[in-house]
Amino acid sequence: MTNSYFSSSPVMLTLNVRLFLQGSGVIKAGFAGDQIPKYCFPNYVGRPKHVRVMAGALEGDLFIGPKAEEHRGLLSVRYPMEHGIVKDWNDMERIWQYVYSKEQLQTFSEEHPVLLTEAPLNPSKNREKAAEVFFETFNVPALFISMQAVLSLYATGRTTGVVLDSGDGVTHVVPIYEGFAIPHSIMRVDIAGRDVSRYLRLLLRKEGYNFNTSAEFEVVRTVKERACYLSLNPQKDETLETEKAQYVLPDGSTLNIGPARFRAPELLFRPDLIGDESSGIHEVLAYAIQKSDMDLRRTLFSTIVLCGGSTLIKGRCWKLLTLWGLLE
Repeated sequence: MTNSYFSSSPVMLTLNVRLFLQGSGVIKAGFAGDQIPKYCFPNYVGRPKHVRVMAGALEGDLFIGPKAEEHRGLLSVRYPMEHGIVKDWNDMERIWQYVYSKEQLQTFSEEHPVLLTEAPLNPSKNREKAAEVFFETFNVPALFISMQAVLSLYATGRTTGVVLDSGDGVTHVVPIYEGFAIPHSIMRVDIAGRDVSRYLRLLLRKEGYNFNTSAEFEVVRTVKERACYLSLNPQKDETLETEKAQYVLPDGSTLNIGPARFRAPELLFRPDLIGDESSGIHEVLAYAIQKSDMDLRRTLFSTIVLCGGSTLIKGRCWKLLTLWGLLE
């Protein structure tokens, strides 16, 4: 199994060296040909939740990018995308304007065609609205919408394989043969990193730690990224005295995390933990390959590309192999 860095999120690529990567949780922007994005910031919009009472205080009614991240304790934070689908087009448009601004790429949208990718099985109206915004608001000369999983595979130097992309908003599996996605084998599950963060917040609440505001939810997300792992045998670990991890919160207090460390990411493999009837990602991955032509299955099983932030959780590869019965 390999892990693709560049295609962890929906990608928006402008020709003539402009490159955008857009996901439900993070936007990355840079230039085509670079090894890493030039700019990276959370895909959310912040609005002040308190009244300004002093002259010279933080100015502005809308914050995007590094400023929103820096002052999130003062802001009400909202994500315009949920499960890979844009829910608030006004905020999404403001974020795109910020990406084009002098603070980021310093480029004019009218000068560059755009390649926009999205998660598979998205509603067609989502695609139509994106095209409307780019043509009518940004006046781009050309727009092409592509499936992100194909580019994820290209990023590894391959044209055949199966891509498991699990980001912040959506998880999907796309079998690809010689650059062609196999439509009837594509699988999608609306369980991903943000759901794990919400479940971790619930588990921490049961341990006596409350994170209520949108800014505090971002703290929970950071805790997930730094402390959580996938257990190969969660039932066994439940009976053991698991070592607690310590995380220093922004106010200086210490958070001691116990079994919640492995219980939260287990949601990716057991959506029933939150009452969801979807299949786990190990089942979805196997089912997508089984739905492909019999002659292709061996090749697909031999090339599995993991991409997306949620596949970076410690122990993800061993967990898949264990659930498939390939490890004892």
